[in-house]
Amino acid sequence: MRKLMWAVAIAASTMVGGAAVAKGNGPTLAVIEFKNESGAGWWTGGVGWELSGMLSNELSALGSFRVLERSKIEAVLSEQNMGASGRVAGGTAAKIGKITGAQYLVAGTVTSYEEDAASTGGGLSIKGISLGGNSSKAYIAVDVRVINATTGEIDFVRTVEATAKSGGMSVGISRGGFGGALSQQKNTPAGKAIRAVLVEITDYLDCVMVAQDGCEAEYGAKDRARRDKTRSAIKLDD
Repeated sequence: MRKLMWAVAIAASTMVGGAAVAKGNGPTLAVIEFKNESGAGWWTGGVGWELSGMLSNELSALGSFRVLERSKIEAVLSEQNMGASGRVAGGTAAKIGKITGAQYLVAGTVTSYEEDAASTGGGLSIKGISLGGNSSKAYIAVDVRVINATTGEIDFVRTVEATAKSGGMSVGISRGGFGGALSQQKNTPAGKAIRAVLVEITDYLDCVMVAQDGCEAEYGAKDRARRDKTRSAIKLDD
């Protein structure tokens, strides 16, 4: 039975044409299950794949990538018991890439989440978006890694942060709406911060993997600012 399930997963996942892949002219990406290393109260079973789906939708709508549907990669990862991003590396990435047709695996890890707190790292600029508001805040940090499915090496890595407040404008630009376990976060500061960080990840990947028109310098400057502000918030013992 296990061999039969594995054969079905391979057959489904290798259908990289038509409905199996969102159309685009750029690299083929598989966004795998997000991992959580924070104390976020909204993180429950299934959220990792929900965030994966939301990021996949953002990347698909951008039109710069070919993005594998969640169902085509979840079966493969579940069969190998490698759904969590932290378990995918080296030869495993190459194997998954060969089965699914993905050139890159995109892995996200929520490393920090705080409510009623400002970011301790560098702020991020979301083009044309105002998060506004005067009361409760939410801060989230996500580590994103892009794993080359041929070599198994990490080609791109970045920490993305967002802080959002209650009230003000709804971000309202995510192409993948909140559902399932995240449905109650739709109009909360947490929901706004999640949307903002996914958009920033999308813009970053478009810059470094497709556009490559000098925009890399902007993200390099953001990352240096984040590191500098983080260092300034930490007092080391003499």
